[in-house]
Amino acid sequence: MQNPSQVVDEHRSALVLGAGLILISELFLVLSGMVVKHIADDVPVQMIVFFRNALGLVILLPWLMRNGLDAIKTSRIRLHLMRAGVGVTAMTCLFYSWGYLPLAQAALLKQTAPFFIPVIAFIWLGERIPTVVKLAILIGFAGTFLVLNPQEGKLNVAVLIALGGACLGALAKVTIRKMRTTEPAQRIVFYFAFFSAIFSFIPALMVWQPIGWQTLIWLFVVAGTSTLAQLFLSKAYGLAPAGQLGPFTYGSVAFAALMGWWLWGEVLSLNTWLGIALITGGGILAMLGKQLVKSTK
Repeated sequence: MQNPSQVVDEHRSALVLGAGLILISELFLVLSGMVVKHIADDVPVQMIVFFRNALGLVILLPWLMRNGLDAIKTSRIRLHLMRAGVGVTAMTCLFYSWGYLPLAQAALLKQTAPFFIPVIAFIWLGERIPTVVKLAILIGFAGTFLVLNPQEGKLNVAVLIALGGACLGALAKVTIRKMRTTEPAQRIVFYFAFFSAIFSFIPALMVWQPIGWQTLIWLFVVAGTSTLAQLFLSKAYGLAPAGQLGPFTYGSVAFAALMGWWLWGEVLSLNTWLGIALITGGGILAMLGKQLVKSTK
């Protein structure tokens, strides 16, 4: 029987490892965004999304061959289909924002998903929204208002697309929550890549254009970094509660701001920096607040 100090040490070790995996996942995600930004002017977003999922499926084939068809047997195919349909649309929005917004701004708007998740979970799953989370949502959307900067008299379409992608991404995460009791992470990632490759083929076909070997290599990098980001994220959430690890996902904003400044000379406005502070603070409050409510029950 373990003594209390051993349990505490093991919990701390799992939390540290989980936090490290989250940061690695976010770094891979930003690397994916950097490549998308690099090739966005030469390859339509629809094609990038298709190749990301098709090549991601190829990357997962060794896992499938090693574990056999039993690894993908499921009784929740409808939820996998829904998750893929919603997820591939969110991915298209995300890739568009990576290509046409400053990296840090695109990463930041993706992180508004925690403000949509409680609302969607309340409507779909009947989960109560704690008061502290309601406050966090208000703070987060105040930050989003600053990023939108409507007082300039115009709205950036890419920002609105990024917000739509964050909302759809939140719906995809709630779908995962709905089926997490029976579906392991690798199966969820596999079906997402499989169905998303099918769903994204027709839009890609409509704008298809020849690509060279160099571009194909970049597309492999997008698929590899995105797939690794998903797998590291799934592994991390298996080590420690989401409420404790979630705040580390905001590391992507710091990575993206640094890379955007270094490679593209991107400088963010004061409003955007204030928005970053509010959205990050609100997101962390939402995650920690929900965890605190759970711990007091």
